[in-house]
Amino acid sequence: MPKELQAEVRAWAKYQPDNPKLATAVRRLVEIALTFPTGARPTSESPRQRAREMASNAIDKMADDSASSDEQASRKRQLVKGPEEFQKVRRDRNRK
Repeated sequence: MPKELQAEVRAWAKYQPDNPKLATAVRRLVEIALTFPTGARPTSESPRQRAREMASNAIDKMADDSASSDEQASRKRQLVKGPEEFQKVRRDRNRK
């Protein structure tokens, strides 16, 4: 076990009522970790969805305010769709 990790475990153990030795502290931390189901972290959105939203926000910031909202939407669709020569090789699009 790396020295840095040992130091962190010992620091955790210091705050325990019985101040356990390193091996006991590691065992307890593993037991605590195993009580949580795998994938217990809440994910509000997928990375793909997050990337779409970030791209959408970036495009919105660069929008031409003098253009109509329909024209802005059309330009945004063209940017998101990408150049015609790349459309066939994109992995995130269904090929027809």
